Amino acid sequence: MNILIVNGPNLNFLGIREPDIYGKKSYNDLVNFLLSYGTTKMIEIEVYQSNSEGEIIDIIQSNYTRFDALIINPAAFTHYSYAIYDCIKSINIPAVEVHLSNVMDREDFRKISVIEPACLAKFYGKGFNSYIEAIEFIKEGSNIK
Repeated sequence: MNILIVNGPNLNFLGIREPDIYGKKSYNDLVNFLLSYGTTKMIEIEVYQSNSEGEIIDIIQSNYTRFDALIINPAAFTHYSYAIYDCIKSINIPAVEVHLSNVMDREDFRKISVIEPACLAKFYGKGFNSYIEAIEFIKEGSNIK
């Protein structure tokens, strides 16, 4: 199984940006955590991050044919990027939305996701483990080999 993980704006500042919300671990810690988990579960994982909406779309469009599923943390684009929504709807692999923080316990605007309807599920509020829940959901809950 191959999973493409795409992270949106400001996630490269994990450990710097609002550590009381996002934790003290760095973005590199997240990437290493995900790659290590993939290795233990015999899942090939590639992780990308961009602060640019167009680049996120380009990453997905350029790579989706090589993967069985997409996990996306669209970050702030969650709330208004119909372009990313359209991109996810146009690919023929399962997609899952992920967030590190509990978006339902934060500002009202964070509770709205225009990306969610393009995805099979949404996992949030468990830090790095939100990604693990998404990986396990894809692995167990879909008809992916």
